[in-house]
Amino acid sequence: MKKILLFIPLFIGMFAQAQKSDIKKDTIKLDEVLVKAVRVHAESPITHSNISKEELMKRNLGQDIPILMNFLPNVVTTSDAGAGVGYTGIRVRGVSAQSTNITINGIPYNDAESLGTFWVDLPDFSSSVENLQLQRGVGSSTNGSGAFGASLNLLTDVISEEANGEINNSFGSFNTRKHTIKFSTGKLNDHIEIAGRFSKIKSDGYIDRATSDLDSYFLQASYIDDTTLIKALTFGGHEITYQAWNGVSQDQIDEFGRTFNPSGEYIDTNGTTQFYDNEVDNYKQDHYQLHWNERYNNYWSTNIALNYTYGRGFFEQYKEEQDFAEYDFSEITIGGETINTTDLIRRRWLDNDFYVINASANYKKEELNLIFGGSYSTYKGDHFGEVIWAQFASDSEIRDHYYDSESEKTDINFFTKATYKINDKISLFGDVQVRFVDYQTNGLTSDREFINVDKSYSFFNPKAGITYTLNAANHLYFSYARANREPSRNDFENGDPKPEKLNDFELGWRLGKDKFQFNANLYYMKYQDQLILTGEIDDVGESIRANSGKSYRLGVEVDVAIQLSNKFTLQSNIALSSNKNEDFFAPIDGELVNLGNTNISFSPNIVAANQLQFNPTNQLQISFLSKYVGEQNMGNLDSKISKNDLLPSYFVSDLNIAYEIKTNTVFKSIIFSGLVNNIFNEKYISNGYYYNYDDTWSIAGETKTLDGAGYYPQATSNFLVGVTLKF
Repeated sequence: MKKILLFIPLFIGMFAQAQKSDIKKDTIKLDEVLVKAVRVHAESPITHSNISKEELMKRNLGQDIPILMNFLPNVVTTSDAGAGVGYTGIRVRGVSAQSTNITINGIPYNDAESLGTFWVDLPDFSSSVENLQLQRGVGSSTNGSGAFGASLNLLTDVISEEANGEINNSFGSFNTRKHTIKFSTGKLNDHIEIAGRFSKIKSDGYIDRATSDLDSYFLQASYIDDTTLIKALTFGGHEITYQAWNGVSQDQIDEFGRTFNPSGEYIDTNGTTQFYDNEVDNYKQDHYQLHWNERYNNYWSTNIALNYTYGRGFFEQYKEEQDFAEYDFSEITIGGETINTTDLIRRRWLDNDFYVINASANYKKEELNLIFGGSYSTYKGDHFGEVIWAQFASDSEIRDHYYDSESEKTDINFFTKATYKINDKISLFGDVQVRFVDYQTNGLTSDREFINVDKSYSFFNPKAGITYTLNAANHLYFSYARANREPSRNDFENGDPKPEKLNDFELGWRLGKDKFQFNANLYYMKYQDQLILTGEIDDVGESIRANSGKSYRLGVEVDVAIQLSNKFTLQSNIALSSNKNEDFFAPIDGELVNLGNTNISFSPNIVAANQLQFNPTNQLQISFLSKYVGEQNMGNLDSKISKNDLLPSYFVSDLNIAYEIKTNTVFKSIIFSGLVNNIFNEKYISNGYYYNYDDTWSIAGETKTLDGAGYYPQATSNFLVGVTLKF
C-alpha cells in the first residue's frame, strides 16, 4: 500500500505532462492549492464559515485560536487558565474537540492517538495564518481522523510580493504579554521568498498559579513561477503551563474564591498546606512540511505534501502517600518500621513521531471540477513514567520507568470529489472516501493497568449534495454525508469502545447582496454509538467518553451580516438545537435503568453571537462583541433532584478597538489595538465536569447532595492592549 501511494504523484505528473499546453494566467494564488483538496467553495452544499487574516488580527493579542473563533456560529470556547492563554478548548454544535478534524495546509493536526488538538503547543499560530475555514457537520472529505461535528482547515501565510517586517508587542491583565517579530524578503529574483516569525507569550493566568510560558516559531522558504509552487515550512512551539485542568469544586469556590487552583496542593512536615511550584505541563512540538504544487495546463494541477511532526514532553506532579506497589517499589524497613508509602514527584512522558504523505490532482474544465487523491500517515508513540524524587526511594534507580506503553497507528485514505454544473441553475456535488485505520498499543497505562489493543477499521464515507441557484443572490442547497470514526486511546483505557457512525443531513439557504449577507441552515445529525462526554475527567483532566447507542443533534443556524450605513456594520448569528440520547441506559443504585431520551452533555440548546462594528474614520474601528451560551448539562442523566450537573447560561460582552496610523518614515504603518474582555464583569463558568456516583442519588426521588462536580471559572473584566509596527 505504501508503494502504491508513493507512485500516485508520479503517474499523475507523467499523464498531465503529456497533456501540457499553453496555460492561461490565473489570478488565484497558487498558495490556495495547499488546502484545495480539503476545502469547499462559497456555493458548495456544505455548511461553512471563513475567517481572513485581517479578521483574526483585530483581536490577536495573545489569546489562542479557539478564543479568536468564539463568535462563529454554534461555537463554544473555554480556557483552563480562565483568560484565553494556555490550554483552551472549542466545541462546535456541542461536539467535543476530539470530534473536530483539524488540518494545517491539508496536513492532519489532530493527535493520532487522543484525536484531540492542543493549540497551546502552537502559541501565537494565528499570526502565521492567512485564512481558515470551519465546516460544520461532516463537511467534505479530509485527511486524518474523520469529522464528527466540524472540520477546521488552516492555510498558513502566502508568499509576499514585497519585502516587509512587523514587530508586535501587547500587554494586559494577569501580567499577560506577547512579543512577535515577523519578516519576509519578498520575491527575490521574482521566484524565491523566505519568511518567518518568532513569538513569546507569558501570562500569570486568571486562575491561581495557572501560568503560561510559551515560545513559538514559523519559517518558510518558497519557490514560485507561473506553474510551480514549492514550499518548505517548519513551525513549532514549546509550552510550559502550570496545571489548571483539575477545575475547582463549589465548596472550594465558597471557601477560597473562584480563582482557587487545587493543583500541586500538599501538606508539608509541619502540617502546613503548600503548593508544589513545578506542577507543570512541559511539551515541545516541531512540524516540518514540504509542498509541491504543479499546474500542467489550463485543466490539470497536482499537489504533493510531506510532513514530519516530532512531539515530546511531560507533565510533573507532586503526589502524597503513594503506595509502593503503584510504582513497582519494594517495601523497606527503617528502625523496625515497615515503609510502603511515600511522597514523591513523578513525570509522565509522551514521545511521538508522525509522518504524512498527501497527494491529490485537480481537473477543472467548464462544468466539471474533479479532485481525487489520497493520504498515508503513520504514528509511533511512547508513553512512560518516571519518579524523579521520593521521600523513600526504596530500591528504585534513577530514570526507572514505572510504566511503559508503545503505540503505532497507520491511516490510509483515498477520495474522489467532484462538482458538476448541470446548467445555470443546478450544481451537483459528490464525494466518496475510503479509509483504513490500524491501531496497536500494548504495555501499561499510567495507572499501571494492562492495555492491549490491536484494532483495524475500514470505513466507507459517501457524501452528496445539490445546489440550486434561484438568481445571482440566492442559493439553496441540500447535502447528505456519512461518516465513521475510530475510538481514541483514552476510550480504550476507559472501556471497550465501538467506532461511531453518523448520518448528517444539511439544508441551507444563502443570500448575498452588496450590503446584506444571510445564511440559514437546518441540520439533522443521526448518530449510532456516538462517543459522548460522560461528564467525567481522568487524572490528567482529559474528558472521558463512552458510546451512547442511538442519539441525534437537530438544529437550525442563522447568521447575517448587514452594512447598516457607511460607518456601521452588524454581524449576528444564532443556533437553536435539540441534542438527545435515545433510550439512554445508565446504572442507578446498582441497576441498569432506561432513562428514555436525555440531553447530551455539553450541548447548549441556544448559542448566539453579535458583532457591531463602528468605523468613524478609515483608520479607526470600534467593535462591540457579545456571546450568549445557554444552559449545559455536564452529564447525560437529566437528574431531577440536583442542579449540580448543570452549567448556567451566560452572556458576555467584549470591546475591541483598532487604530492605524499611516506613516512615510521608517514604518509603513503603526497599529494600536485594545481589547476589553467581559466588560460587564460577568462571573461565568464555561466548562466543568460531573461524576455520576451510583450511591449519591436515587431515581425514587430522595434529594441528596452530589459532590462530584467541578468547574472552570472564566476571567472577570480584563484587558489587552498592543502596538504593531509594520515596515
